[in-house]
Amino acid sequence: MKINKKLILAPFFATTIAIATAQAENLPTCEMLATGGTIAMKIDPVKKAPVPAISGEDLLETVPEIAGIANLKVRNLSNVPSDYMDPVRWAELTKAVESSLAQKDTSGVIVSHGTDTLEETAYFLDLTVKSEKPVILIGAQRNASVKDFDGPRNLLNAARVCVSDDAKGKGALLVMNNQINAAREVTKTHTTDVETFKSGDYGVLGNVDMDRVVFYNAPLRKQHIPLLDTPLSKVEIVTMYGGADGSLVDAAVANGAKGIVIQALGLGNVNIPMYESIKKAIEQDITVVISTRVPNGRVLPNYGFQGGGKTLQEIGAVFADNLSPQKARILLMLALQHTNDRVKLQDHFDI
Repeated sequence: MKINKKLILAPFFATTIAIATAQAENLPTCEMLATGGTIAMKIDPVKKAPVPAISGEDLLETVPEIAGIANLKVRNLSNVPSDYMDPVRWAELTKAVESSLAQKDTSGVIVSHGTDTLEETAYFLDLTVKSEKPVILIGAQRNASVKDFDGPRNLLNAARVCVSDDAKGKGALLVMNNQINAAREVTKTHTTDVETFKSGDYGVLGNVDMDRVVFYNAPLRKQHIPLLDTPLSKVEIVTMYGGADGSLVDAAVANGAKGIVIQALGLGNVNIPMYESIKKAIEQDITVVISTRVPNGRVLPNYGFQGGGKTLQEIGAVFADNLSPQKARILLMLALQHTNDRVKLQDHFDI
């Protein structure tokens, strides 16, 4: 008698599918919001260069192991280089993240993103999203056409962090190269290395090890600034360098800037022409925030020469603490929605 193997195996497969379905139903749910970046690129055979090419679902298919960690839902918001990110897209992303986190069955959100402005997006979400649930940001330094594409590992690790109870209440986190960094401190430090994101003097929050997610630190300097349903104020960044004449500060004012972040030198110092332009801007009710091009340390009103930090404070400049110019700009844009009072603005930077 000929045995029908399909009939014999059918109960086995039915049982296996039922068990897998039951396991999936018991797993926590995370949502991935795909925005593009190198993590969503492949080499175009004509251009012979990476271009947007894969969706969030395509990326998820490279990591079948996630099926045993979380129910990962994918929502494709865009597929653009992160160089295209701007305040309008940041505001839309905040609303998308909040919408996802508002779902009772959602444990957290993963945002896939390009690395060029990843730290800015992370900090924007850290300031505007009010939730104890984890918000995880990932990217890739290598595109999907490369053999050692780092996107799959970063996505897998993000899923593991997303379902970790220890990740709750820590704000937006950047998870790449097995490391967990806080949004406020992290910055891109190398153009190509996979270990490009570092948090300077403050170090990583934790690691995604082979056996478990381990946190050693927690971000203490957190604040929430509600995002209003109005366009954010125009804020420019102007760099101080040897021989700067202040004309770029004047141009920013003439172009309608409501705030200017100065990438100053050292502790927060500029030369006399820059000082004079900053003074004129402040006299026109333009908020001027002093940051620095130095990677680590705070800016302080220390020096008393004309253009020194103390003289900038005396004419009404706000000091950015240890925030980079790009992050100081984000904080200023959001704070200006609610106040242009210098003391209150300084409080935001001191938190």
